[in-house]
Amino acid sequence: MSSAATFWNSLPRVAGVELLSHDANGLGALAKPAGVLSHPNERGQDRGRALLDADYDLEAECFVWTDAASGAERRLWLLNRLDSATSGVILVAADGKLAADVKAQFQRKAIAKTYVALVFGRPRAPREVWRDRLAVERKGGVVRSSAAGGHIPAESEFRLLRGVQGAQPLALIELKPRTGRTHQLRVQCARRQLPIVGDQTYGDFRKNREFAKTVRSKRLFLHSLETQVRYAWKGRDWSFGARAELPAEFAAALGEA
Repeated sequence: MSSAATFWNSLPRVAGVELLSHDANGLGALAKPAGVLSHPNERGQDRGRALLDADYDLEAECFVWTDAASGAERRLWLLNRLDSATSGVILVAADGKLAADVKAQFQRKAIAKTYVALVFGRPRAPREVWRDRLAVERKGGVVRSSAAGGHIPAESEFRLLRGVQGAQPLALIELKPRTGRTHQLRVQCARRQLPIVGDQTYGDFRKNREFAKTVRSKRLFLHSLETQVRYAWKGRDWSFGARAELPAEFAAALGEA
């Protein structure tokens, strides 16, 4: 087994975190379950609830641990984050310079993300581009966004995948954010009377309670399905993609289990 394969296969992943893929340059992707943190908080707490069971350097934005077999220090850089309640693809890098270069290229919109969400309600059209102005407030370490009175542009592509009829209409939708604002997709859905099922911050609390009793799941039904990135490295252009299939809770909620 090559040293690169050994590195990726020996990541100290917590239960439920899956290695999706990695390329020859050291760019990789993990699938994060709902409820797992992208990284521990700034006090180093919740270590066992983050992607890796390892220390985290907040300044460098990387996990740090000692390899059990060789005793060497290992690092894995985090390239993007998902809310704890959101599942799906997270990009990582095994090289610090590669991580910095790829992050810089994110700013040039060289990354495409596709999310899937289960929402309450009926969308008014099968496809739309959602454009909003968000306000973001940080208070006591908690970040909240609002579509009222904001000035930060947020844009997403929306597509209806399927409607689910019943006493409480549901819809499975695809969302492709063109901007990356805090809680952007959750706020944009709520603004259009399509709150994401299980959203405890921007959702419909009564409907969440009723739904949870029926399907026995309180999770946020928002999932990062696929990420594609184009990047330049060592004089060449590269492309990398990863896909994390929908978790079983989605099939159960749609009556497909």
